[in-house]
Amino acid sequence: MKLHYFPTPAATNTLSTEQLRETFLIGGLFQPGTVTAHYTDLDRMICGAAVPTTAPLGLPTDKELGTSFFLERREIGILNLGAPGTVKVGGQSHSIASLDCLYIGLGEKDVTFENGPAGQAQFYFVSTPAHAKHPTALARRADVSATPIGDPTKANRRTILKYIHLDGIKSCQLVLGFTEFEPGSIWNTMPPHTHSRRTEIYLYFDLGENIAMHFMGEPQATRHLVVHDREAVLSPAWSIHCGVGTGAYRFVWAMGGDNQVFSDMDPAPIATLK
Repeated sequence: MKLHYFPTPAATNTLSTEQLRETFLIGGLFQPGTVTAHYTDLDRMICGAAVPTTAPLGLPTDKELGTSFFLERREIGILNLGAPGTVKVGGQSHSIASLDCLYIGLGEKDVTFENGPAGQAQFYFVSTPAHAKHPTALARRADVSATPIGDPTKANRRTILKYIHLDGIKSCQLVLGFTEFEPGSIWNTMPPHTHSRRTEIYLYFDLGENIAMHFMGEPQATRHLVVHDREAVLSPAWSIHCGVGTGAYRFVWAMGGDNQVFSDMDPAPIATLK
């Protein structure tokens, strides 16, 4: 499990392109036959991926956790980005189709990922510390509805699909879902915002050969990252997090912190950006 420690805003402004990428960008998450995990000091969030092939895979038990098993003091949200697969929780099997989301609460010791017969399941997960137990819950993509927002004339017509949130799957602090765009729309979260009460992780996916230009940094000292398919961006509370693609894409967003109010944002008006 790789550890990620983050510089101050002032120190971030001094980083080279490669140093910026090494600090805030995670690639190589989806490795067949293995589990990858990254432990961050962003509200102690962990992100990773499990890509089972012929044998089941379990959650890691690295010493960085400081516990005897992964979910001893944690909760986790899992989104399948591949073909259908199975996640077993304490002996109970959950069939997870593409873009379905499974939440598992604190205290579940036995969690395994298994491939399905139709192709390669690819499970992306985000975990946050937990103080109380919430029940395991599955949200199907087909059952989650949302009204598109944005303006096609500004190329930001999109649908935000919320899975783990105050009015959906209950959790201690984790909030998770994904955003998808209508044809011709490529901008996300513009104008941007920050939220000092929560930190966030983006995973861009379904980019294909396209790229996303992810903008980060303080509103008056912005930086950017060139992001490829299935790469994650770590976003501290003081940083904006918005982007634009050269073509169609989706992105998973996950947050942890003081509250779960999706609309709790500090706007950064376009006219003030530098």
